[in-house]
Amino acid sequence: MNSYAWPASITLLNILLLVWAGIRVARARARYGVAAPATSGDPNFERTFRVQMNTLENTVIFLPALWLDALYGHGWIVSAGGVVWIVARIVYALTYVRDPAKRGPGFGIAFTAFAVLAIDAAIGLVRSLLAAS
Repeated sequence: MNSYAWPASITLLNILLLVWAGIRVARARARYGVAAPATSGDPNFERTFRVQMNTLENTVIFLPALWLDALYGHGWIVSAGGVVWIVARIVYALTYVRDPAKRGPGFGIAFTAFAVLAIDAAIGLVRSLLAAS
């Protein structure tokens, strides 16, 4: 298997996660009568919209960390960290919409997975730079 098959698969899962979040917003717009471009109205819509925006915001830092770790870190950390992040973001999305007070575990696990990827990538990059010196 190609050494980048896992991070590529996780990137594809992230794309699907973003599409899923977007579809949920479109359905919530119809269900709660919030016409575009409005981003507020019914609290259920607002939570669904915030999940989408939070997922987009976190993707911006997650994907670079994932790929830097794929280039400079440990393969098993990339695989595990990426899968954990995706699953935790799904848990976050589902719990946030139902009860925002219960979104913490999904967020915390996803953030921890991101941090592990970023730290492993940083360590690997520094080692690579020192070896090149």
